[in-house]
This record gives sequence, structure tokens and C-alpha cells, in this order.
Amino acid sequence: MTPRERFLAAISNRVPDRVPVAPDISNFIPCRLTGMPFWDIYFFGHVPLWRAYLDAADHFGIEHWMASCTGAPLRHDNPRVEWKTDTRYDDRLDGMVRRTTIRTPDGDMTSEQVCLRLDPPSPTEKPIKSLEQDWKKFRWLLTPPVSLDLAAWEEMRGECAKRRQAFGVCIGYPGFQGWMCSTQGGVAPLAYATVDTPQILDEWFELDLANGTRAVELIIEARPDYLLFGGSGTITLASPELARKYAIPALAKWSAMCKAAGIPTMLHSCGKSRDLVDLLAEHTDVGCVNPLEIAPMGDVDLAEVKRARGRQIALMGNLHTTDVMLNGSPDQVRRAAIEAMRAGGPGGGFVLSTGDQCGRETPEANLRAMVEVAKVLGVYDPATGTLPLLT
Repeated sequence: MTPRERFLAAISNRVPDRVPVAPDISNFIPCRLTGMPFWDIYFFGHVPLWRAYLDAADHFGIEHWMASCTGAPLRHDNPRVEWKTDTRYDDRLDGMVRRTTIRTPDGDMTSEQVCLRLDPPSPTEKPIKSLEQDWKKFRWLLTPPVSLDLAAWEEMRGECAKRRQAFGVCIGYPGFQGWMCSTQGGVAPLAYATVDTPQILDEWFELDLANGTRAVELIIEARPDYLLFGGSGTITLASPELARKYAIPALAKWSAMCKAAGIPTMLHSCGKSRDLVDLLAEHTDVGCVNPLEIAPMGDVDLAEVKRARGRQIALMGNLHTTDVMLNGSPDQVRRAAIEAMRAGGPGGGFVLSTGDQCGRETPEANLRAMVEVAKVLGVYDPATGTLPLLT
């Protein structure tokens, strides 16, 4: 199989020739390998993040999971909103500070991000300071996409094809995990809003659902190899009840659209996710879920979830990002990878990966050990779907 065929077989819950291996190296490691200050990538686009990722994935010889760092290149036409940005270097921080003013018919909003030399951007100010006071302004930003940037789309698809890798993109979905990115104070004011101003959250959900549906329609027309739904912390930053209310209806609709079009889907949600796996399996057509983190960052036992849900949804995970990948030895990585393949690999439908994103200083020897053990020991018996070298 080619890397593309192998990855797509696994996320579609089929048996590939061997276990694909795709540690989450979505941001820190690709940027570090460019040798550039991170702001040259995130703020100035001297190298697109997706290209830095593809080069890093080639460097380690992994199956590419491009959608982990690649949003769909959607175009919006919103002439009544004006964006102004000012970016300056702060020598005290050794970082770039980008300040944005958003002018809407109902008033201005401001936000700020800081990108340090060796870190991705972090928000220091978010546009919504008071949900009740700023909602009329913010909702001007929630408009449906009008098209895809097809030149960017074909450039990305072409690079993946040259490398014989799967091409996918990511979109977000409704819920606290996304809304907190625009709300000063994060989860806390959203939690209060469930009691004080629930009508705002309900309207936000409806707008996200409509806009996301249009985005999925455009993406389906352009035929990626797969679509990733990104929602880190769907349960950890809210609750199963709030996920049922806001995330699951959108995921059910969009995954059904993709299934009808023959496009596999994946979902990424770090943190606690065991309840989320059940919700996805019972109420959506999402085909694969990751990263299935173990305690204390998550709550997933890979062998248990494979037994309970492996026939319904493919799994991707779940080596501990810090204890094993960052601070462990290559031998520890090999042992953890073997344990994960034994737990999740039988019957196919499994991608060997990490918990959430690997840290910037993750030793290359550890990443290579993970790749090596998958390629050597993760070979399937095509007749039985077993991993004979691990029994």
C-alpha cells in the first residue's frame, strides 16, 4: 500500500497492510525544523504551516496527518466588516505582538496575539469582552463562506499527491471548545451564559451550524481524501451534556453529508474523551477519533475502548505526549508503541499516534523509535486482521 492508501484504510476502519504511524507533530516540531522564528510562519507566512508539516512528516517517515494543522481555505465576503492589524516586535518578550481592530456596523472590537520566537501564537486579548454587550458586534463575523480558494486547495493537494500521502483539511464545530477562543475569560463566561443569556449561545450554535454546513458543502465539492473535525477539549472544557447540545447535532449532520459523498471523516478532541467516543459512535457517522489520551490528561483505556467501540469507529492514539515521547527513552517509546498496537491494532481501524501534540523538544530518536516499531512489528495478516508479530 502507499502511505495514502494505508492511512485512509485505517481511518475507514479497514485492515491496511500494516499499522499506520502518525504522531501528532502538527505545530511545534515542523516550525522548529524550519529554523525560522515561529512568527515568520504564523504571522508572515514565509513558509505555510502545512508545507512545514509535510516536510517534517517526510523527515520522520510517517504517514501524513496534514489536516492536524491545515484549515480549509474558505473565502468569505463581508464588506461591512473591516479588519486592521498592527504587528510589532517586542524585545522584552523576544516576540511579535499582533494587535487587531475589527470594525463592524455595531462598533469596534479588539484582540491581541503574542508569538514568541519558539512558540505558536497565544491570545492575550480576545474580541468578546462581555458576551451580552459585544454579541451584536461579533455576530457580524459569523457569515457563511462563499467559496474555496481553489488555487491554495490544489497546491496543497498536489504536494500531498507528489508524496503519495492523503490530503485532508480541518474545520471546527460548535461548542465551548471553539467559542472560548473568541471570549475573554474563556470557559467561565460561557458557563455563566448558559444561565444568564442562553439565547446568545443558542444563536451562536445556529449560526455555526449553518455556516459549517455551507463549508462542508464546498469541501465535498472539492473532494479531499478526508475531512477532520477539530474540537480540542470538547468534554474537558464543557461537559457531555453541553457536547450533546452543541457539538453532536453539527457533527451528526456534517458527517452524514460526508458519508453520503464517500469522504471519510475524523475528529480530534484532546483531553477527556471517553464519553465523546460513545456519543460519536451512537449519534454520528464520524469514522475515526483521536487522540484518546490516557490519564491524567485524558480518561481513555485504549484496550477497553477498542473492545467497546472498535467495530463502530476507528481509533488513533495514544502514546503519552510528555511521560513517554518528551521525557522517555527510545526503549520506553518502543514498549508503549507495542502496547498501543496490541490494544488498538487487531482487526484494523487503528493509527498509531500520540496523545495531543508532541512538544517542541521531543527527541528525534523517540519519534524515530515509534516509526520503526510500527513498520517492523505492525504488519497485518491480511486473512485474519491480526498482528502476528505482536502475539
